[in-house]
Amino acid sequence: MVRKIFFGFLIVLLALILWNWELVAYGARQGYGQVKIVWNAKPIEEFMNNPQFPDSLKNKLRLIEEIRKYAIDSLGLKDTKNYKTIYDQQGEEIMWVVQACEPFELKHKVWNFPVVGSMPYKGFFEKQKAIDLRTQLEAEGLDVSIRNPGGWSTLGWFTDPILSNMLKRNEGDLASLIIHEMVHATVFIKDNVDFNENLASFVGDTAAYYFLASRYGKDSEQFVQYVQEDQDYRKYSRHILNGTRLLDSLYKSLQPDESLESKKQKKEAMISKIMNSADTLSLFRPRNANPGSRLPNNTYFMSYHLYQAKQDNFKDELNENFGGDLRRYIKHLSEKHPFL
Repeated sequence: MVRKIFFGFLIVLLALILWNWELVAYGARQGYGQVKIVWNAKPIEEFMNNPQFPDSLKNKLRLIEEIRKYAIDSLGLKDTKNYKTIYDQQGEEIMWVVQACEPFELKHKVWNFPVVGSMPYKGFFEKQKAIDLRTQLEAEGLDVSIRNPGGWSTLGWFTDPILSNMLKRNEGDLASLIIHEMVHATVFIKDNVDFNENLASFVGDTAAYYFLASRYGKDSEQFVQYVQEDQDYRKYSRHILNGTRLLDSLYKSLQPDESLESKKQKKEAMISKIMNSADTLSLFRPRNANPGSRLPNNTYFMSYHLYQAKQDNFKDELNENFGGDLRRYIKHLSEKHPFL
């Protein structure tokens, strides 16, 4: 009887694996890629004790430890073993993320995964796999893009190392990135990427101000540089988010019997108008216009929506309900939304 139950279970398990073979194969490749990074990551101490390792980068490693400590002690983010090792990228990209959207609707294509749920992007440790998926999705008529993330959180499944390319970032950008990823390891809601990414962006960008002020002072070069870069990014983000609303209105105005060519022309004209009008923004460091560059597609606008659309909502809730106390706000959110 026990043997029958065992073999019955085995048959069901094999059937499920075959039924979800594409997902299983993808998960195996991703797991292998992440394990490879973790396995080849080395303790920070090896770099700190290496006389050939530049002092400027050793200072960045000390800074990351300070950022971690600040995020844990002052913000109440979860203390993990993340960012205590380094993976040397040797200057190469190691992750490629594919995003896709409907061509005439601001609607993500989503992929469903165990544990984390639906996601509006799909990552690869193999560049060619990302290119192959882009080709496939473009053949289906979707808008597609590939980007290289500066970092990512494995949500506790692995020990996340410092990626060597992170050390190229300035102090404010580095603080924002590390805190952003630490937020993911503290508050993460299944099937709600908009919330997760917007929250991590809000906390990371906001807390970077506090960290820099406490570490260097508000009159420091590091603080002033971050203020200027962050304010420029916020202005540009608002501009692109306004653009998403213009695009959304345009797409809703398109007629069902309208020709594909007409739709493409209207879409291209609107995107061109949005991108060209960015020149009117008053920025500390104006963006360099590149007339010969290819216009972005819907994934560009949806990326800003994914990371920036809820910033004012979080800011208002923080100030109105928690008196601007970011630690109390994070504690509230972590209790309201148990991790996964």
